[in-house]
Amino acid sequence: MSSAIGTENPLRIERVDADRLWSRLMDMAAVGSTPGGGNNRQALSDEDAAGRALFLGWALAAGCSAETDEIGNLFVRRPGSDPEAAPVLLGSHLDTQPTGGRFDGVYGVLGGLEVIERLNDLGIQTVAPIELVVWTNEEGSRFPRSMMGSGVWAGVFDLDHTLGLADVDGISVGAELTRLGWAGTRAAEPTAYRAAFELHIEQGPILEAEHIEIGVVTGVQGLRWFTIELHGFPAHAGPTPMKGRRDPARVIANVVERVYRLVDDHGPWARATFAQFRSWPTSPNTIPERLVCTLDLRHPDRATLDRLEAEMRRIVAEEADKRSVEAAIAIDNNSAPVTFDENCVASIEEAISSLGFSARRLVSGAGHDACYVALHAPTSMIFVPCDDGLSHNEAENITKEQAERGASVLLNAVVANAGRLS
Repeated sequence: MSSAIGTENPLRIERVDADRLWSRLMDMAAVGSTPGGGNNRQALSDEDAAGRALFLGWALAAGCSAETDEIGNLFVRRPGSDPEAAPVLLGSHLDTQPTGGRFDGVYGVLGGLEVIERLNDLGIQTVAPIELVVWTNEEGSRFPRSMMGSGVWAGVFDLDHTLGLADVDGISVGAELTRLGWAGTRAAEPTAYRAAFELHIEQGPILEAEHIEIGVVTGVQGLRWFTIELHGFPAHAGPTPMKGRRDPARVIANVVERVYRLVDDHGPWARATFAQFRSWPTSPNTIPERLVCTLDLRHPDRATLDRLEAEMRRIVAEEADKRSVEAAIAIDNNSAPVTFDENCVASIEEAISSLGFSARRLVSGAGHDACYVALHAPTSMIFVPCDDGLSHNEAENITKEQAERGASVLLNAVVANAGRLS
């Protein structure tokens, strides 16, 4: 575990205020609520702005200062006794999918705020400052780049290019940041951090299935997003014989089946998801001339992910050649597998042990802002189980008790790393 800095008193095990945390989660869930019981607060929308305003009011009332950087990431800070000490960073995101749940991202932000509030309640002064961040557009549902704010901050995405990204209505990121007053003056770049933690729901079934209370996240799967484009030859659906058709739909059907078999052979961690199928011309009785789809390919081991990509490309080429169809594959996102800092992992496990919760280590199947934070700071994540492992869905759910357990682990891990004077 990272040694605590300037600690004069030993760490005492503390628990967060479960009622306050839950009340604020429900208050936030009322912002951009959907008929199905979820949320629609897409990035840089009016609903996203309302959610941030609610959070910021709570943070300022808790004695925090606030800054916004050039890509709209919002940082609030609780001062430490040593203003020169590297802070401990917490946070996640408040934006949601169009039919998202009440906890994805939001739990990490409000759990971090509850850590600050509980330190205030208990009169605990930390040596290092605590900084809590709301990252911009983690979801990537409105603007075509997931983990956008943290990616710009980490230097993975170019700021100017990202500001020019537009939604389906042609409205750019830069224009919306200006409209909302979120185009801040703080540089969108890392500063030194002692440690970083992101609290999150699991978004998967492992913890619930094994009746485990806390997941200690040791890393995140690598992911690659591809666009597969196939060009065939349009012809009438009736008179044209099946044999000899240059039909891109026949190609993609075989590609999908073979790639799914491929990932089955690399289980249990390999993942493949085909989506966004589009064809032209948009006619039911014409063989498509052009077909486009996306493929999301994932694995926690980089070498295995490389092999999966190479084999996928071979499959596409083979199937296209059989039908005299032209194929092109573009890579749209390449996020390498992430291994989190062992000292941060140990901090979480010591907090869990002290609190008496059951736990297990696991790798996250979903990408998180912590992936980019880990490029510049010692980082780990804390998971709590969610009902049926369901996320990106209005029915996404956790209990008040689960929320409290995860935030209490976060509280004790933070204090252990920030140092405690009183």
